[in-house]
Amino acid sequence: MFGSPSLITRIAIGKFIGLVFGLIGFYLMPYLWPESDMLLRLGVLFWYITVGAFIGVFGVMNWHPIIKMPLPWWFRAPWIGGWMNFVLTFFAYDAFERMMISMLGPDFPFLSPFWFVLEGAIIGLIMGYFATKFGGEGKETVPERPL
Repeated sequence: MFGSPSLITRIAIGKFIGLVFGLIGFYLMPYLWPESDMLLRLGVLFWYITVGAFIGVFGVMNWHPIIKMPLPWWFRAPWIGGWMNFVLTFFAYDAFERMMISMLGPDFPFLSPFWFVLEGAIIGLIMGYFATKFGGEGKETVPERPL
């Protein structure tokens, strides 16, 4: 399974790691923020599985065609994870803001929900490392098929 570079392996590893982090969020959220509802918890679970899939898929692109520069995994994966959590923060800003205030108190100096962008970058870095280590990267992950 881990012998040669494979896009399917990259996606599977990314989704598995996303499942792990999603389950951590799903089960930890009621303890950190008792007012969290099931839809938000399920959303976080499915969100990280999706982030893992995106990081897996984007492992094919290790060269930027417009700026003609390499895109190493340690840049690409945190960028995707951070960007995805940036988008998530826009969707659920109010809920995340209430969660931060509930967890840390109203006087805590760093209450912005946009700290979830950093969390996404760190999780993306973890996903990218393992997806690249076991699934490879670049065009080698996509086998040539005759037409």
